[in-house]
Amino acid sequence: MDYVKGKTAIVFGASRGIGLATAQLLAKQGASVCLAGRNLNTIKQAADDINASGGIARAIQCDVSDYSSVFSCVNKNMEIAGKIDIIVNNAGVIEPIARLVESDPAQWDEAVNINLKGVYHAMRASIPFMLKAGSGIVINMSSGAANSALEGWSHYCSTKSAVKKLTEVAHKEVAQSNIRVLGLSPGTVATQMMEKIRDSNLNPVSKLDWDQHIPAEWAAKAVLFLCGPEGQEFAGTDFSIKTVEGRKRVGLPLKGLAV
Repeated sequence: MDYVKGKTAIVFGASRGIGLATAQLLAKQGASVCLAGRNLNTIKQAADDINASGGIARAIQCDVSDYSSVFSCVNKNMEIAGKIDIIVNNAGVIEPIARLVESDPAQWDEAVNINLKGVYHAMRASIPFMLKAGSGIVINMSSGAANSALEGWSHYCSTKSAVKKLTEVAHKEVAQSNIRVLGLSPGTVATQMMEKIRDSNLNPVSKLDWDQHIPAEWAAKAVLFLCGPEGQEFAGTDFSIKTVEGRKRVGLPLKGLAV
């Protein structure tokens, strides 16, 4: 799996969960990784740990809801690494988990700004450099919520559905320039976000047994797979590891699936 060796990647939302696991795995496979997130202390410690274990990593504070912050992050990475081969748009929030009529409009706006506009901001800032280089990979973290209506998740279902369509549009616009844009739907993952979902007790996802959720490292392996030659097959689509076929392609166990 040396197809990311020597590549430069930016992982947005890299402080924990899927983002952190992805940054760690890409670095382990030889990529130079920028960990981007709002909590500088957290991502700096993660980058230091990667460097201490022989990888190449750096931390750049970034708020994906603010385009100027994303633009600054991307350009700082360019100054340091000289290129951007891969971006992983993982930043996202699940709050406010509430029925629509009880939801906080300000929190709803924040969810749109992070979950949807954050993906747009990262692509808008990064893809021009990929176009100049003549290649690139963009992986947008999707969700089964993009295709399902779940109580208490009006914001999350709406933003993930929009990200899915944004991925398709971006693919149509840049595929001819050797830039791969695709989504990854990991299913339910054992992260802090899932703990908040469990505690809400509002919909079927919140009632799942904890052992049905996959570890973040499995999602990271799917990201790595999509960066490889086989990932080209799924350009412009939402690749899911909630399916038997998806798990087999990545080489993951079939835990939690009906087989």
